[in-house]
Amino acid sequence: MTAATADRVVAEARVCVAAVLDPELPMITIEDLGILRDVQVHDGRVQVTITPTYAGCPAMDAIRADIEEAVHRALPDHGVDVLTVLAPAWSTDDLTDAGRTKLAEAGIAPPGVSRLAGAGTSTTSRAAVALELSIRCPQCGSPDTRELSRFGSTACKALWVCRACSEPFDSFKNH
Repeated sequence: MTAATADRVVAEARVCVAAVLDPELPMITIEDLGILRDVQVHDGRVQVTITPTYAGCPAMDAIRADIEEAVHRALPDHGVDVLTVLAPAWSTDDLTDAGRTKLAEAGIAPPGVSRLAGAGTSTTSRAAVALELSIRCPQCGSPDTRELSRFGSTACKALWVCRACSEPFDSFKNH
């Protein structure tokens, strides 16, 4: 396989794999969710690397099967290997802006970005401060919400309720 052919196969495989939907959040692709890490070609086989949102995610078998099916449909002459890697661990920071928007449009409060932009490497000690942040209601936008249960409709979501409009909603957990 020439380098140009390998590049074309990688590009085609990336497009079809990036479009695979998460089975628990079917409004969002695995690319927008941030679990699609890499697509390469080795010895004529497409190699897809994914990272689960957490180590025990029950959707990984379905995602793996959907990736294999997508590659077989788009590139029937190529085998596919799906590799699951746990490091670096998935973070809610891996969600794309489009993914956050799709979650909000589906009535699921997307997590905020947790990494500090431009955080320096200061060696100054800082005391930890417990801080409870509010999650905005995806229905009315009110920050006056509270967590009803740490366990929502799937393991990666928690159940919240808005005090302003009284609507319950799922919130994607920060991992």
